Amino acid sequence: MTVRTRVAPSPTGDPHVGTAYIALFNLCFARAHGGQFLLRIEDTDQQRSTAASEQAILDSLRWLGLDWDEGPDVGGPHGPYRQSERGDIYRQHAEQLLAAGHAFRCYRTPEELEALREALKEKGEQRALKPADLELPADEVARREAAGAPSVVRMRVPETGRCVVDDLLRGPVELDWSLTDAQILLKSDGMPTYHLANVVDDHLMQITHVIRGEEWLNSAPKHKLLYEYFGWDMPVLCHMPLLRNPDKSKLSKRKNPTSINFYRDKGFLPRALVNYLGRMGWSMPDEREKFSLAEMQAQFDIQRVSLGGPVFDLEKLSWLNGLWLRELDDEAFLDTLQQWLFNRDHALKVIPHIKTRVETLSQVVDKAGFCFGDAPAITAASFQHDKLDVEDMKVWLQYLLWSLEALRQWDRDALFAEAKALADGEGVKVKDFLFPVFVAIAGTPASFSVVDSMAVIGPDLSRARLRHAIEVLGGVSKKQTKKLEKAWAALREGEADQGTDDQ
Repeated sequence: MTVRTRVAPSPTGDPHVGTAYIALFNLCFARAHGGQFLLRIEDTDQQRSTAASEQAILDSLRWLGLDWDEGPDVGGPHGPYRQSERGDIYRQHAEQLLAAGHAFRCYRTPEELEALREALKEKGEQRALKPADLELPADEVARREAAGAPSVVRMRVPETGRCVVDDLLRGPVELDWSLTDAQILLKSDGMPTYHLANVVDDHLMQITHVIRGEEWLNSAPKHKLLYEYFGWDMPVLCHMPLLRNPDKSKLSKRKNPTSINFYRDKGFLPRALVNYLGRMGWSMPDEREKFSLAEMQAQFDIQRVSLGGPVFDLEKLSWLNGLWLRELDDEAFLDTLQQWLFNRDHALKVIPHIKTRVETLSQVVDKAGFCFGDAPAITAASFQHDKLDVEDMKVWLQYLLWSLEALRQWDRDALFAEAKALADGEGVKVKDFLFPVFVAIAGTPASFSVVDSMAVIGPDLSRARLRHAIEVLGGVSKKQTKKLEKAWAALREGEADQGTDDQ
């Protein structure tokens, strides 16, 4: 048997370090067994998936040196490797399940589903919705079908009992069938959910080992049941421990930079980041902390993975990156510095904004250093203003951060539109609203346009600097966060209502 593993990211945002973490372990496992590693794009979420996000995933994984044998850009005998291009395959398999009685068409409306859940809650039943709850009488199904009502395809699942799932790291894991819902397999728009597409693709692409995050462990019973329904052998499952924030919560961009691009733009070496991700829950036989990708592959044993949630510590990563930097000779260090600090493409984005603001080249560093180096050194005193309150500024920064975390199009016009809408909602001039943003991004309100600045340095560094500025101003407590989230959501609803009124 040839070992075949895969990583299957969704192109719905910035390339996540968690994707690189899972890709690294899949790659090392495949190479340690003389096998193959695939990349598949799971873009069934058509509203959120973008070509730009897909390209960012490919570029960031390649930057890390995590190359794949088959994928959407390199091809292979089991393509297409984008799920959006495999719709007919999924529909055929959904019809196969329907014909065999393993699935059913569900015409329940969202309101009916909510009512069913409320009824279970009132009866004190802590269980998922089952086919018996969801299926309608035949005459009602016929009536809704004739009326053109939307429907989904759901799988049949047991109502009671236990499902035993074998995990490569945990051994047999028992899960309660009562908590497993009649999962939607095919949505009303004809697109598959993750669960159907994942099982069908892994089988057709001959995946032998599924190494994924432990958040998917609770879904394993559904996947095991689908393999049984289709009469296929199930791949070996291995659920990796989740990366954690220092407070042990799941790694999230609200508490830690999670984009691979952030670490590239901050000047971390790809080999250092790969080295660090390799240490996340795994260790070399000799316990050394510094090792290359090639060394990890040569020594890789999946059984050395620890199930304790590994903490992603930026200080530890920085220390490790320093070790790799000091290993470079002077020429290599200078070449690496030039490629990062004055990357030609990046520099050309900055020059139009500073060319008219300097009289000598020596002034460039002062005027645009924040575009090339680390975050500017700021303190609470940096935000002093004759008319603006510090607490108000902190709230504005938090509102803007949340809005920019949801922003899909990152350019100056989109950035300004977000700031302007929030300023209008707060009843302040956009110039005043942007004052603390200037300080957060450039360290001074005297920089060139801050929306141009954010467009140049990109979403990852921009959002990181806004987070840092909020902490410099005292941070936002959990209690305050809940209150502000409600107020921010109300502002967003007001923006949407205004947009409707304007049409």
